[in-house]
Amino acid sequence: MPKNFASADRAPVVARSAHPTVPRTGGADTAVRLDAVTKAYGRGENAVPALRGIDIAIPRGSFTAVMGPSGSGKSTFLHCAAGLDRPSSGTVVLGGQELTALGETALTRLRRDRIGFVFQTYNLIPSLTVEQNITLPLRLAGRSADAAWLARITDQVGLTGRTGRRPGELSGGQQQRVAIARALVTRPEVVFGDEPTGALDTMTAKEVLGLLRRTVDELGQTVVMVTHDPVAAAYADAVLFLADGRIVDSMAEPTVERVADRMSRLGAWA
Repeated sequence: MPKNFASADRAPVVARSAHPTVPRTGGADTAVRLDAVTKAYGRGENAVPALRGIDIAIPRGSFTAVMGPSGSGKSTFLHCAAGLDRPSSGTVVLGGQELTALGETALTRLRRDRIGFVFQTYNLIPSLTVEQNITLPLRLAGRSADAAWLARITDQVGLTGRTGRRPGELSGGQQQRVAIARALVTRPEVVFGDEPTGALDTMTAKEVLGLLRRTVDELGQTVVMVTHDPVAAAYADAVLFLADGRIVDSMAEPTVERVADRMSRLGAWA
């Protein structure tokens, strides 16, 4: 196993994509920004804090991994950044739009049109073909697919020649490729991944991670991925480390060894 995936499995990390510190502000080059974001579940004395004052600006065209021990707030961070959950306080800005100021209808529309999601479970509709699953977000929005863009992303994810098949005819890795293409079809501001390789074997996970890496390098996509795996995190430009609801560190140009070492010294293990 190489010390740094940058030399073997992906293109070299671009220094501008890394998080130098944890910035509070971001301009046109920022894809998503969280300012003083908190999230608590429950009320009063029974409230359980999940996020405690998150300040971060994630650059456009970057691949960011988010890591931390169980209960650190990783999933809550992703849900708030992606508009799936509202913070208790603070603001979230995606592509210049403040999500926390939107009503439910507008927020639903924004998630459909400007955000892509890739989860551990593929969430494909068994009765639809690969192409129909990929273009589903567009059809729900009453829009038709751009034929050239559809062909490009289908080729990019390695599904050319398989678009007429149904999910049951595909392997798990191929189904995740369909899910990634579906996330890309609307040309989103950000693609959010929640443990996207968690259900895959190591060889298939490597293929999917390489694919996510290429969407950043070749399509200019912004990817934010929650993962527990240092190997997966090593494909990213930068890693954010969460502990007890706070960002406690960030790492540029991560390697498996450096990520694993930092993970062993988070929160109560510091």
